[in-house]
Amino acid sequence: MIEKRNFYINGAWVAPSVPHDFEVINPSTEEPCAVISLGAQADTDAAVAAAKAALPGWMATPVEERIALVEKLIGIYQSRSEDLAQAMSLEMGAPIDMARTQQAGAGIWHLSNFVKAAKAFQFDRPLGDHAPNDRIIYEAVGVAALITPWNWPMNQVTLKVGAAAIAGCTMVLKPSEQSPLNAMIFAEMMDEAGFPAGVFNLVNGDGVGVGSQLSAHPDVDMVSFTGSTRAGTAISKNAADTLKKVHLELGGKGANVVFADADEKAVKRGVLHMMNNTGQSCNAPSRMLVQRPIYDQAVETAAEVANMVSVGSAQDEGRHIGPVVNEVQWNKIQDLIQKGIDEGARLVAGGTGRPEGLNKGYYVRPTVFADANNQMTIAREEIFGPVLTMIPFDTEEEAVEIANDTAYGLTNYVQTQDGDRANRMARVLRSGMVEMNGQSRSAGSPFGGMKQSGNGREGGLWGLEDFLEVKAVSGWTA
Repeated sequence: MIEKRNFYINGAWVAPSVPHDFEVINPSTEEPCAVISLGAQADTDAAVAAAKAALPGWMATPVEERIALVEKLIGIYQSRSEDLAQAMSLEMGAPIDMARTQQAGAGIWHLSNFVKAAKAFQFDRPLGDHAPNDRIIYEAVGVAALITPWNWPMNQVTLKVGAAAIAGCTMVLKPSEQSPLNAMIFAEMMDEAGFPAGVFNLVNGDGVGVGSQLSAHPDVDMVSFTGSTRAGTAISKNAADTLKKVHLELGGKGANVVFADADEKAVKRGVLHMMNNTGQSCNAPSRMLVQRPIYDQAVETAAEVANMVSVGSAQDEGRHIGPVVNEVQWNKIQDLIQKGIDEGARLVAGGTGRPEGLNKGYYVRPTVFADANNQMTIAREEIFGPVLTMIPFDTEEEAVEIANDTAYGLTNYVQTQDGDRANRMARVLRSGMVEMNGQSRSAGSPFGGMKQSGNGREGGLWGLEDFLEVKAVSGWTA
């Protein structure tokens, strides 16, 4: 049993003010794997006070020195990558091979991209040739509360910490209590890198406790949150009294629009993308819209692919999907699969219950529904599990109408070999990101959504800008 009961505040590991133990569950076995402490108001206050005290000095530190510390962090991260992968596999159920490559690998990717973006960014620049005595200065927002989820832990921690550190913000990180171990390893890395005391602080806690305390705290200038739309709404309301900046990366119900001229691997690619991370990704292509001439074949292919997806323990090596994170999520997914059946969608793969041979652990059968319509619950709610909903369409206009008929707007996908059509679709789909024909976004591309998928952008230049205020200065002396 791993014991991680202390918090990282003001450059030191300190005991919680009030002992409040919380068991972290290994979702592969349903057994406790670690015990942590959850913070109280006094712990939140101490962390915020440390961040506030460190802010003037960190803001005044030349940006080149802040970048250099992040570069040092990258080297330490590489040396601790296996520790991070093992922690994430244990606590949130990412299969160990996937944890090594995708989950841990995401952190190096984002930190490196921030360094590259920051070196090319002008933090202090003239307004323009027409105004030689006007300048634009980018400075830190201030004390930032960083609230991160369990599904892509290091991905989200590095997207927030890397940008905030380079921007000159000081931080209090509250990772998900479901997956806290990787974040505590990360705190050790920040300490080893030599970030000044108070620049980075970590307090474990749940959303109702530490999360609410941070979002309402008068000395917190910004909240950067990744998680559910429901929680994002609560954070926004809680933060309103202090008018702090709120950055939200929330849920999604992405449409993957497959036209009749899509490449032959498009359907298989879409199913496997949906099943990746056991479907626990806000940008998962969970609605597959297929043009009618190829619809029947697409359903057959999707069922075959889903039936070939193997499920197993996160601690086993190999190319399989692991469990979902906890019992609450497992029960929610089971209810939604049953709802799909009850509302008349055609189940062509998977279904309720655990996969054959797995009697313990929060394992879900890779599931595909066909003949759905966009008013069904499985087409409207974010299931957050390995469940794909297939909907037929006839025309391009109908596909756009179905794709946009959702409260969410994070990522949509287009599969067509008609370049003009692909470009038209990219312009009319209401989402923060559009990926076409299996091509992923490039380094530095901003991640984020619109509508109930949130606001703000993470990654690269746009990720830095979200942690910066713009100051306009007139009468500058050259």
